[in-house]
Amino acid sequence: MAVVATLAFTGATATAQPARAAGPLEQYLGLPLTNRDAAHGPGGVNPKLPTDKATLRTLVNQARERGLAPSTYQALLFQYWLVEATTTAGIDLKTWNPRAGVTANRSNLIKSYRMYENLQLDHRELQWAGMAGMVGADFGGGLEDFELATNIYDFARLQPIANAIVSETNRTLGPVFVNKLPSGLRALARVGAVISAADLRHIQADILVMQKNIFSDLMPLHFAYVRGGLPAVAEMHQAGIADDEIMTAWEQIASGRPALVAAGNARLLKREQGEVIKDQWDAVRHYKGDVGEAMTYATTLAGSPSVAGVVPPRSFHSLQVSDRLPDGRTATLTLPLPTWNWSVYPERWDYIISQLLPKYANLVNNKWSTLQAQLRVPYEQQFESHRPLWNIAPTLQSALDTMKVTIK
Repeated sequence: MAVVATLAFTGATATAQPARAAGPLEQYLGLPLTNRDAAHGPGGVNPKLPTDKATLRTLVNQARERGLAPSTYQALLFQYWLVEATTTAGIDLKTWNPRAGVTANRSNLIKSYRMYENLQLDHRELQWAGMAGMVGADFGGGLEDFELATNIYDFARLQPIANAIVSETNRTLGPVFVNKLPSGLRALARVGAVISAADLRHIQADILVMQKNIFSDLMPLHFAYVRGGLPAVAEMHQAGIADDEIMTAWEQIASGRPALVAAGNARLLKREQGEVIKDQWDAVRHYKGDVGEAMTYATTLAGSPSVAGVVPPRSFHSLQVSDRLPDGRTATLTLPLPTWNWSVYPERWDYIISQLLPKYANLVNNKWSTLQAQLRVPYEQQFESHRPLWNIAPTLQSALDTMKVTIK
């Protein structure tokens, strides 16, 4: 199916040999995707490529007309659909630099997530985009608070509360129980003496890089589908931009069959979380030992997804540890704190498939009008309404105040 679609779209054959290109097109053939990871710099997938949509369209059409195999103009094709996406969103790709910080990228965050939600509103089958847009408000609002916390160094308030929880656990139950506390919480208790505002800014930049990488990876595929249907996605598949599984996912999304549509969108989500940003989250968690561990645990503690019915991460697999005391009785410690860390892919994926995916699918399939109303709320309003800064310290304090120990 994909091959037939590609032939219809490109006018090429599956065995077509690259023709000798001449003129302006030639300099753009065979370029590597040196900047596919936004950590390498601002702009598109290769700094040699133009960022003007009309120019890119002309060049891509020339490559098609000459019967070139899509693999020879891979970077050019990727850049074309990426610029189609950024132009539609109102983002200047040439200057999009995630390492410039949250304030500099606030508009890009809002514009990208607004466009995600618009894609869902216009195309009911594009469920990955809708869910990403909704969760983006939680993500973006959290990042904005993260920057505020950095600027006023308010994050330091968390350390003494975390330290008090660890100290009280040690006093009441002993070091064996302390060692069973989440490693992120223990890191947060230790980190106050070593963390700096520069560390926090570094982590923010890494997270913003992930946000751009997700956009740059999945939005070109979405716009190929929206503008050119499966034949356009198949061209990207033959170019080597999407693998066989992702091509199959798009065929499922286009099928119109709810179960297949859900499966295709789930595969896109798995690509996002398990392939595009998996290693980057690991790097953030490992940044300077306790610093990265503490900050990624804090994001798990602070998150409050806006998808209806989804429990916040801190309430998913909450802390309850038991052990036998020297006198033979069993002590159990219960705290409303997560035992897991969002930055660990298997733990994050467990939360996603248990909470986000099924409950968002329920909104699409059974409460579409309610979802539409929620997605149509101005994104600035969505963004501002999901800022968690004022809840992180109170949540930790509440855990300390309600710390429960039972001995039987």
